[in-house]
Amino acid sequence: MSVPYVSPPALAPGARVALVSPAGPLSGEADLERAEHNVRDLGWEPHAYPHALAREGYLAGDDASRLADLNAAIRDPRIDAIWCLRGGYGSMRILDAIDFDTLRRAPKAIIGFSDITALHFAVRARSNLVSYHGPTARAVLTPFSRESLLRATSAGDPFAVAPPLTWLQEGDASGPLEGGNLALICALLGTPYAARFDGAILVLEDVSEPLYRIDRMLRQLMLSGALARVAGLCFGAFTDRGDEGDAAPRSLDVLFREAATHVRGPVVSDIPCGHIPDQWTLPLGARAELSRARGLVLAHSGAPPFTP
Repeated sequence: MSVPYVSPPALAPGARVALVSPAGPLSGEADLERAEHNVRDLGWEPHAYPHALAREGYLAGDDASRLADLNAAIRDPRIDAIWCLRGGYGSMRILDAIDFDTLRRAPKAIIGFSDITALHFAVRARSNLVSYHGPTARAVLTPFSRESLLRATSAGDPFAVAPPLTWLQEGDASGPLEGGNLALICALLGTPYAARFDGAILVLEDVSEPLYRIDRMLRQLMLSGALARVAGLCFGAFTDRGDEGDAAPRSLDVLFREAATHVRGPVVSDIPCGHIPDQWTLPLGARAELSRARGLVLAHSGAPPFTP
C-alpha cells in the first residue's frame, strides 16, 4: 500500500513556530510562557497568536477567533510550524472552515495531541499531509518527550528510545501511522474527517474515560468493521479512569485483548503515547513497521518530503 501523504519540511534551528489554541483554553499566562520557553529550548522562534489566551467557557475563545488564528498561521509564509498550545475540546467545531488548500500548497508541521486528533485527521483528509501527534506546547517536556519531538520534526527517528512493549498478538505489519485520541476517532466516524483505517497501524490513547466508556468506544470500532481493516494496533496510555471498584472482572487488559481478536495483524500495548510525561511524537501518515523483532519503527520508504 503506497503512502499518499507528503511530509512537511523538516524544522531547522531558527524555525518560526506559531502558538495557537484551536481547542480548549489555557489556564493563564504561565502556560503561554512555558510554551514559548519550550519553543526556544528546541532552538526555534515562538510566535504567539492574538487569541492564544482567549477563553469562552470551555473553549479558547469563540470559533471565529480560534479559526482566525489557525488560518493566519497556515497562510503566513514566514511560519514553519504550528504547535497547538493545548487540547481540551473544540477542534471539531472549526474543521469545515480551515484553509486546507493553502496548507496543501505550502505544507508546514502541525503538532499536538488529545483533541488535536481531529485536526490531524482533517489535515490528512484534505491536505494529504503528515502531521505530528506529540506534546502540546504548554506541556512540561521531559528529556524523553523533547528528544522524540525534536527527532520527529527534523526527519529523524522519533522511536530511537523504545521502552518494552507488551505483545497481545503476534505478527508483522507495515502501513501508515493513524490514530490518536479514541474519543475523537469515534466522534469523527461517518464524517469526511474520519480516520483512514485501511492498511494502517492504528494508535489509540485517551484520558478521563472510565472503563465502561472505553469498552463502548472499542466496541464501536469493532462493530463498524474499523479494526478489521487495520494492519496493526498499538494501545497507548488510558489514564485518569476514575474509580473502577465495580469493574471486576473487567479490566483494561481484557478490553485490549477482546479488541485484538478483531485485528488481523500484530497488537501491542504500553507504547509511550497519551496523557503521560514521556511520550513519543508520532508522524501520523508516515509509513511504519510493527514487528516483534524491531518493535515500532519508521519504514525506510516513508512519506516523501514536500517539494514546492
